[in-house]
Amino acid sequence: MDTQKKAQQVAKVARKHVDKAKTLAEKEAVKAVKIAEREMAKMKKQLVQVEKRAVAYAKKNPQKAAAIAAGVGAALGAVATALITNSVKKTKKK
Repeated sequence: MDTQKKAQQVAKVARKHVDKAKTLAEKEAVKAVKIAEREMAKMKKQLVQVEKRAVAYAKKNPQKAAAIAAGVGAALGAVATALITNSVKKTKKK
């Protein structure tokens, strides 16, 4: 009987520690969400600024902007082709 009482006491103390840890984890999660929201707001502002600069650049230099866009498009197309080709090769080996 003495061992059973000790086990119950240990379980009670363990539950208290678990509850404290849970509460602390929840508080930290709320803090992390708030930090993430602030960072997302900063990133959104930066993205808007970059977009405005890109549009202004494209208006001032339409030929260069078109050449850059074509280059980026070609690069993305090459990457997509490489990924698709690699994927097809992997499925054929199976």
